[in-house]
Amino acid sequence: MQITMKFYTLILLATMLFPTLLMSQVSEDAQKLFDAGKYSQAKQLLEKELEENPSNVSINYLLGRTALYTGDIETAKQTLTLAKNKRVNDATLYLGRLYAMQYDFVNAEKEFKLYERAMRRNKEALAELEKEREYADLLQRLLSRTEDIQIIDSVVVSKNDFLSAYNLSANGGSLQWTHDFFNEERNEESAVVFMNERKTKVYFSRPATEQGNTLYTMEKMLDNFGGEKMLPSPINTRQDQAYPFIMSDGLTIYFSSKGHESIGGYDIFASRYNLYSNTYLTPNQMNMPFNSPFNDYMMVIDEQKGVGWFASDRYQPEDKVCVYTFIPNQEVRLVNTEDADSLANRAKISNIKDSWREGVDYANLLEKASTIKTISDNKQQDFEFVINDDYTYYHLTDFKSFTARELFTNAIEAERKLEVAKKQLEIKRAQYAAATENDRLSLTSEILQMERTISELFDQWRVTKVMARNEEIRHINVLK
Repeated sequence: MQITMKFYTLILLATMLFPTLLMSQVSEDAQKLFDAGKYSQAKQLLEKELEENPSNVSINYLLGRTALYTGDIETAKQTLTLAKNKRVNDATLYLGRLYAMQYDFVNAEKEFKLYERAMRRNKEALAELEKEREYADLLQRLLSRTEDIQIIDSVVVSKNDFLSAYNLSANGGSLQWTHDFFNEERNEESAVVFMNERKTKVYFSRPATEQGNTLYTMEKMLDNFGGEKMLPSPINTRQDQAYPFIMSDGLTIYFSSKGHESIGGYDIFASRYNLYSNTYLTPNQMNMPFNSPFNDYMMVIDEQKGVGWFASDRYQPEDKVCVYTFIPNQEVRLVNTEDADSLANRAKISNIKDSWREGVDYANLLEKASTIKTISDNKQQDFEFVINDDYTYYHLTDFKSFTARELFTNAIEAERKLEVAKKQLEIKRAQYAAATENDRLSLTSEILQMERTISELFDQWRVTKVMARNEEIRHINVLK
């Protein structure tokens, strides 16, 4: 009995010390950045370290966590799985969160059970597990209330210039960057200013707490804006608030917050000003797919055009954001389906055409809305795509054919997946070189499968580009 108790004590001690021992193999700079919450910087450093030592368990584990926190799901899944296979028990906890963030709750619970068995004698670990299960349950409840909205377009743009994807009517107000409005140098704190139609009032955010920004408003006094006021409660919290937009009624506000029990980073909220009490009603969290476990922000509705926009960095590279154009519902209408996969895809916006309804001319609606005509005025080009001797495109909005633009977007996505697959193959090959004979057997099949995947993605990328070019040329000829 005494030997058994000592054995369990040693096991428990090893379990508690393992994360410390593991992290000691990571560079001090990467660990400091991670501990400070600077996940993007830590991720960049860890990726370089992984190139030099691809089979290092500690680097894979910490990179998996930073990738998860920065929204790089593919990297997170790959590196955390490697760490899990090397008996890093904590990796199963974060894999569970990863699956929950993808609304795959069955696999999330499988990982949670593995973690529970491995940590059954560690009260602190089980407490963390309980938090993750509560988060997964929250996501599952919110998923059941996914709103049935028609998304008519999506475009991936630079995070630093995503406002160019919004094209408000004159009576809808205007959006601009704080550094432009206040005539300041651009920095990491640059935020968005909304100005009303009459150009008499602005709403904006600026740093006010340790956690981040707070929303303010100013009114025009003669020729200048002044009288800066913080928006009354309960809009502002100690967490980050930003990206305000006010409807033409002057009362309804959309904004984004990392507080108000958001489900991940920025969530989009709506509230309404109460003239009698000089305050706002308790903000309502927008349903999925407006919100997700990633950053979702800058909800704008153009009543004249009958369209709206919102931005999200879900499944995007760190410097990119996807701006979605949608048709606002007059009243909340939920997705009605018993198919769990279908519901999850609607919430993730896996394919915008899944939200389309019969009898609606979306191409014509998009053209009338003039959704993103200002993007092509950017000085920086997003890509270079030769159509023919007369046309070379540098932005998605250069496309005159809706179908051609969608095909080229698919080509870009195939190219991105191709680059990811190539990196994964390099890592697998490096692992193969350092693996034991037994491990090489499983790695061989994985490498062969990856090589087939890369070949398929290359063909998809090449063929889709040709299809996009041919469709655009056909459309141009029709217009002539």
